Amino acid sequence: MSSSSSSSSSSRPELPLRKIPGDYGLPFFGPIRDRFDYFYNQGQDEFFKTRMQKYNSTVFRANMPPGPFISSDSKVVVLLDAVSFPVLFDSSKVEKRNVLDGTFMPSTDLTGGYRVLAFLDPSEPKHDLLKRFSFSLLASRHRDFIPVFRSGLPDLFTTIEDDVSSKGKANFNNIADGMYFNFVFRLICGKDPSDAKIRSEGPNIFSKWLFLQLSPLMTLGLSMLPNFIEDLLLHTFPLPPFLVKSDYNKLYKAFYESASSVLDEGERMGINRDEACHNLVFLAGFSTFGGMKVLFPPLIKWVGLAGEKLHRELADEIRTVVKAEGGVTFAALDKMALTKSVVYEALRIAPPVPFQYGKAREDMVIHSHDAAFEIKKGEMIFGYQPFATKDPKVFENPEEFVAHRFMGEGEKLLKYVYWSNGRETDNPTAENKQCSGKDLVVLISKLMLVEIFLRYDTFEVESGTMLLGSAVLFKSLTKSSYT
Repeated sequence: MSSSSSSSSSSRPELPLRKIPGDYGLPFFGPIRDRFDYFYNQGQDEFFKTRMQKYNSTVFRANMPPGPFISSDSKVVVLLDAVSFPVLFDSSKVEKRNVLDGTFMPSTDLTGGYRVLAFLDPSEPKHDLLKRFSFSLLASRHRDFIPVFRSGLPDLFTTIEDDVSSKGKANFNNIADGMYFNFVFRLICGKDPSDAKIRSEGPNIFSKWLFLQLSPLMTLGLSMLPNFIEDLLLHTFPLPPFLVKSDYNKLYKAFYESASSVLDEGERMGINRDEACHNLVFLAGFSTFGGMKVLFPPLIKWVGLAGEKLHRELADEIRTVVKAEGGVTFAALDKMALTKSVVYEALRIAPPVPFQYGKAREDMVIHSHDAAFEIKKGEMIFGYQPFATKDPKVFENPEEFVAHRFMGEGEKLLKYVYWSNGRETDNPTAENKQCSGKDLVVLISKLMLVEIFLRYDTFEVESGTMLLGSAVLFKSLTKSSYT
């Protein structure tokens, strides 16, 4: 295993300087060739795997989608190992301006004309202010995290049980969208969406809005739609923002009217109320609602596929701790060592956000396990996280879901869990780009497992893929006798 913790050379032997392998091909044609390989000819993982094997290197050059005509420059330096990847967390070395989605930026017409926090570099004055605004919101809602999240789960699992009983399967992804939106809205606004004008429209509006932003990174997987037609529709020209303008305005109005205390605080901090609200909608819709859509399905998939032995262990731990602590509390959750390890393992093997980008601020040398590479100022660096967090030189059996991986001495490996745009052992600050809600994500993941194993002894799932993440179907649930 590697003991290195950064891409700096200060703690490692001198490594040979190697020219970065790979090429970008001919202008225009090279990016399109790589785009078709990525989406259609090879698929996402195989795209990186074949090039890594071809060049015998975890660092190489390639084009990243979408390319022409959405992206003006698709050239990147790809990082696929746990040692080189963390350079993307170093704000002194890489610039994060407008790189949230990679080599392109969605129109600001989708965010009220503003570059919201996620697109700002820490060097920009508004970054500090808006990041502190997000911290302020989270701090003010801390006591509500557990009760608000748990309040939406009974209806979720009742619907899942009903569908399994009547249809033989329950589509978790579709059923859960309503719970996600209700949680976000209740947490931020302190009221139910049904009490606001948005009512039940919220999940569909957010989903359409997310689709317009992320469609250049998607493939629909429709067999009846020829690849070249889908490529023309999704990856060649951006979908026009007017398609969701009226719907987005409904969301904006609902948050503007219902989150007045949050917006008041933003104004006290010196943020224009309109800008604060658009940032709030982005935080609610992209970061939280969208985040949960790619967070929970793989968590449930991997735990479900792990089988009854792990289910018994989780149920025993969760029920024992909840009984001893007198309920589901922060203190109780902190004592669930296996539950925490399972959450971290799910975040390792299936990180919710697989991509990280940054533009080199200066000429620099980065390191993989066995070589050094020179990157020039202005070059775009791209890290594909599912390979970095399955680095076989760091993790044993990296492709396997190992529930106990992060227990005991295994906690030392948490510094190689990168899902939050930073190490799991680091904390978000106003000066970095690590996810403001990092701890909330871990918390609600634990809460989901707690709820499942307070209700059920075991369950069976069927998994697949959809758009940007996993799809999971519940096939059976065995109710618990625990009270």
